[in-house]
Amino acid sequence: MTNGRSWPKLVIFGDPEKGPVAEAIDEFTQFVGDKAQVIASCSIEQCTSEILKNSDYAVVFGGDGSIISAARNLSEANVPVIGVNLGKLGFLAEFSIGELKDLFSDIITGQTSVEKRMMLGCQVFSASQKHQRKIDSEKKERRSEKFRSTAVNDVFITAGPPFRMIELKLVVDGQSVASCVSDGLIISTPTGSTAYNLSAGGPILAGSMEAMVITPICPHSLSFRPIVISADSMVEVFGLRVNEGTTVSVDGQVPMKLTTDDVVRVRKDKKVFLVVNNPLRTRWDTLATKLNWAGKPRYADTTIVTKSSKI
Repeated sequence: MTNGRSWPKLVIFGDPEKGPVAEAIDEFTQFVGDKAQVIASCSIEQCTSEILKNSDYAVVFGGDGSIISAARNLSEANVPVIGVNLGKLGFLAEFSIGELKDLFSDIITGQTSVEKRMMLGCQVFSASQKHQRKIDSEKKERRSEKFRSTAVNDVFITAGPPFRMIELKLVVDGQSVASCVSDGLIISTPTGSTAYNLSAGGPILAGSMEAMVITPICPHSLSFRPIVISADSMVEVFGLRVNEGTTVSVDGQVPMKLTTDDVVRVRKDKKVFLVVNNPLRTRWDTLATKLNWAGKPRYADTTIVTKSSKI
């Protein structure tokens, strides 16, 4: 107890095989010794649902990849994530170890904001099973699934070996939108709009929004532009022509091979990802400092050097 208040319960995630991560975890554990109760320090795969449900916060040490991997499990238990950036960018891992120590009291007393981020649910069915689902029960539909996962950033389909372009049919809310001949397709959350979507030329969305971005990867068309659709929409992607190595991937971490008999269904998941915001910086600060977003052009020096000025 501290001042009559129960200590917050923390679960810590990080890879102890990485030197900087192990050092940061040790430093933070010593710091919170008289401020919070660390109920577990483990990898996300080792942490049980019972531990997560008993936690007030999850502190994740690493990069955005570590946060994303942990978030798919933490969303089940509705545990807010405090991300400590030991990676390269840090869009989700917003705190340095120093900032976390300075702001820790504000975080555990609720003085910092906790933002809800929408997630995607991804399912893969065979096309023949999809038609059968029209007359089958919901229970039958669950049994016919080939794959199911949630996504924090995105669900994307890549051409894969032998790296010929593939053709995908895009359907939104049962309406045919387009056939996309390309290297693949990205369906992104607002959180993931600054990840693969951004690299592929898609728009940047505020993380707290609820929407989906559909962005083609190197389309064989001058006019196939990314689109933003309602978060309540259902997206289905059919593989009309795919390669042997064509893959659907969740957050770039959970892969599933895709064939012409498959249909990928993506829609907003019921669960949300809770992230503790760093009050010292905004998402736009991170874009500007890490990716040089909205940076001014490097104008040439317009000073005119005359002969007389050289004398």
